[in-house]
Amino acid sequence: MDRVGNYQVKPFSKNRKNIVLIISEGWRRHSIHGVIDVDVTRGRKLIDDCKQKKGLDVSFTGWIIKCVAQALSEHKDLNALRQGRNKLVVFDDVDVAIPVERMVDDEPLPMAYIIRRANEKDVKQITSEIRNVQRESVNGSTQLLGGNLTRLERFALNAPFFIKKLLVWIVRRNGILKKKHMGTVGVTSIGMKGRFPGWVVPLGGTTTFLFVLGGIAKKPGVVDDKILVREYLNLTVSVDHDIVDGGPLARFVDRFIGLVESGFGLTSL
Repeated sequence: MDRVGNYQVKPFSKNRKNIVLIISEGWRRHSIHGVIDVDVTRGRKLIDDCKQKKGLDVSFTGWIIKCVAQALSEHKDLNALRQGRNKLVVFDDVDVAIPVERMVDDEPLPMAYIIRRANEKDVKQITSEIRNVQRESVNGSTQLLGGNLTRLERFALNAPFFIKKLLVWIVRRNGILKKKHMGTVGVTSIGMKGRFPGWVVPLGGTTTFLFVLGGIAKKPGVVDDKILVREYLNLTVSVDHDIVDGGPLARFVDRFIGLVESGFGLTSL
């Protein structure tokens, strides 16, 4: 009896190797994870109203990105990266790295894209930027970082694997270079790709903060001392404990939740 059965051998593509190299950086962080529910009922209603009454298709993920950027701009000391062994570099701009899934050679792969100065943009601008990059034409050479590549990024994508590992090692120790090529905070959405009833705990990330958006579920919640059906976003916050301690993290998350639950950035659209 054949114990193997039918199968096919497929190459482990260059694109997947590039992704593995970046993901491996997450293991190097001393990460802590917060698994939380966030009430997005008001925000979802405001987004639906924008579409029904104004014909404006607002990105849910884009709105969350705006709330993340606003909270970080108010807790500026957390918008930081390591600079060598003995320094931190704290940034004014909140640059949000997001993955955008594209098809390359019939293979769905994430493309990294950075929304620069997200703290200075409104939800409409962020939505437009996301939609534009989703329509961007890519191929195997531009898949990982998109078409708007710096000379270093273009060199890195085409370099031998050992050179790529060396470049990642250099960027790991230089917060200014890391911001330039990887952003200051990451946001990724799993629940928006299909039904995903729960949370995702990530390996970590290349930035100090990584927000992972899971599914949205209806649950009972207390509003004005009344139990009502609410919509809750399953969200995981992964943070580099080398840079952020529990107290500042709790204050930051509290502010972020307040922004989301109030529908921040949507009422002015």
